[in-house]
Amino acid sequence: MMDFFYLIPIALVLGLVGLCAFMWSLNNSQYEDLDGAAVRILSEGDDRPINDRHA
Repeated sequence: MMDFFYLIPIALVLGLVGLCAFMWSLNNSQYEDLDGAAVRILSEGDDRPINDRHA
């Protein structure tokens, strides 16, 4: 039963750390361009085959 007195504050602190990390990521625009990377990988202009034997 004494373990609960240690586990509850640890769980609350970890939850607060996770919430702070999430709020930091929102304030630093980490979620602004979610589709940009998916579109950029398809529109790269320097695509070449992996096995370029004609060079």
